[in-house]
Amino acid sequence: MKTDNQNNTQPTDDEKLAIANKFITSLKSNDWDTMRSILAADASWTLPGTSLLSGLANGAEAIIKRAQGLKHFGVNFDLKYILIGLNGFTLSLHNTASRGNLLLDEQVAIVFEVNGGKIISMATYLSDVPGINAFFIAGI
Repeated sequence: MKTDNQNNTQPTDDEKLAIANKFITSLKSNDWDTMRSILAADASWTLPGTSLLSGLANGAEAIIKRAQGLKHFGVNFDLKYILIGLNGFTLSLHNTASRGNLLLDEQVAIVFEVNGGKIISMATYLSDVPGINAFFIAGI
């Protein structure tokens, strides 16, 4: 890790890649303890739209609850790329799921900011916000 002029601990590229891999592996394998270990207690995750899962998830436990919600709805996560940035990384995903006549099929980018070896923020960008609004509904 490197320290910048503002006393932020900037992760190395290898550290960012390791955290990215831990996140996607823990998500796919329902390993919530590993996910919790790489999240800052006050981390946040934004997801666009008006669905049950949309909005701000504030705190590690809220992030894990959202991840569990995605799994509950049967979402499959196909990792396309891990993109490394100065202060974090982005996961490029193709997410799919189906339920009855509903089909979820979209491109997703989740932008992560990392500090001190932990994820401090996540922001999701979607190719089809109306699609998640229709898919993630109550009663499932």
